[in-house]
Amino acid sequence: MFDCSVRRARTNEVQVVNAPTPAPSRPKATLKAQPEDFVVHEIPAYPPSGAGEHLFVEIEKRDLSTAEAGRRLARALGIDPREVGSAGQKDRRSVSRQWLSLPRVTEDAVRAASVEGLVVLSAARHGSKLRMGHLHGNRFEVRLRGLDPSADAAVEGGLQAMTVEGMPNYYGAQRFGRDGDNVEVALRWLRGESRPPRDRRMQRLLASAVQSKLFNDVVAARLEDGGLGRIRLGELCRKEETGGVFISTDPVVDQARADAWELSPTGPMVGPEMRWPEADAAAFEQAVLARAGLSPADLERLGRSAPGTRRTVRVRPSDVSTVRDEDGLVLRFTLPSGSYATTLVDQLVDTTGRTGPDDPERDGEGDASADEGR
Repeated sequence: MFDCSVRRARTNEVQVVNAPTPAPSRPKATLKAQPEDFVVHEIPAYPPSGAGEHLFVEIEKRDLSTAEAGRRLARALGIDPREVGSAGQKDRRSVSRQWLSLPRVTEDAVRAASVEGLVVLSAARHGSKLRMGHLHGNRFEVRLRGLDPSADAAVEGGLQAMTVEGMPNYYGAQRFGRDGDNVEVALRWLRGESRPPRDRRMQRLLASAVQSKLFNDVVAARLEDGGLGRIRLGELCRKEETGGVFISTDPVVDQARADAWELSPTGPMVGPEMRWPEADAAAFEQAVLARAGLSPADLERLGRSAPGTRRTVRVRPSDVSTVRDEDGLVLRFTLPSGSYATTLVDQLVDTTGRTGPDDPERDGEGDASADEGR
C-alpha cells in the first residue's frame, strides 16, 4: 500500500506542497540515473488527417527537452521555433516519443534534417497546428535502480492498488521554479506587496507556480479531511467518461458514483475566470486559500496570465505491470494527460537524493494538460 500524506518544502516561510510523502518504510531506489531509465510514449488524441499545411512529425528524443527539440528541428529546417506545435512537454532526462507539428515543410526535408539528440520516426500532414493538451495521455516505462529485490512485491502491490484507489493528482516540484522560490515571489505579487514582473513569460511562470501550490494544498487538505474521493455539498465534480463538470446537489447519490469512479471531485487552478464550487465545498477551498494569505479578490491580479480552471484531485494509472531486469525493477503504466509519473513513483519508493539531473524549468511527464496556461 501507499501513503497519501504530503511532503512540504519550506521556501522563504511559505510551505510548498511538492509531492506526496511516502510512508517511512518506503524502500530506496534511484530514478533517472540514465535517460533510458525513464521512457515516455505519447498517446495522441487523434491521428493526422493526411492533408493540410502542417506536417505532424513523430520524433524520439534522448536527454533533450521538448522545447529544445523543437528549436533544433526548426533551425535545421529554417523556420521560426515559435511555429512548432506540441501537445505536451516531455521530460528532458528521458527517452521520449512524441508528435510535433511544423508548418510549410516537406516530409523529405524533415527526414533529411540531421538533428542531434532526436530522430524522426514518421510524418503525415494535417490541417492545423498541434496544440497543448491534444493528447490522451502517456505510457511510461520507469526503471528503479538500486531497489532491494525483497521490496519488489510491496512496490508491485502498491502500483496495483492505485488502479483501484487512485492517487493524488499532485503537481510535481518542477512547477515551482529552479530554486523553488517562484511561489513566494508570486504570492507577494498577488497580495499587492510587489509589482508584477514586466516579462509576460515570467508572469505566466509565476502564475503557474501559485496555481499549482494552491491546488496541491487543497489536495493535501482533502486527504486529511475525508479523502480524495469525498463528495461535499456543492462539490464541482467531473464525469470520468465525458469530462463534463457539474455541481453536486445530492452528495449521497454522487458519493456512490464517485466510489464507482464514475466521477471525481475537482480542485482549483485559481484565476479570475475559474468556476468556484458552492456551499460546503466552496467554504473548504476558500479556507485553504485564506491560509495562503489570499482572498478571491487577490486572484484578479492573475488576469490573462492565468484565467483559471478546474483539475481533478485524483487519478488512476492503467495498464500497470512490473518486471525485474538486470538493472532494477521496471514499472510500466499509463497516465492521463496532466498527471505526473514522479508523483506515482514517490508513492512507492524513496528517491530523495537519488534522482538523476533533469530540466528544472519543465519536467513535463504530465505534459501541459488542458489546464495549462489557464
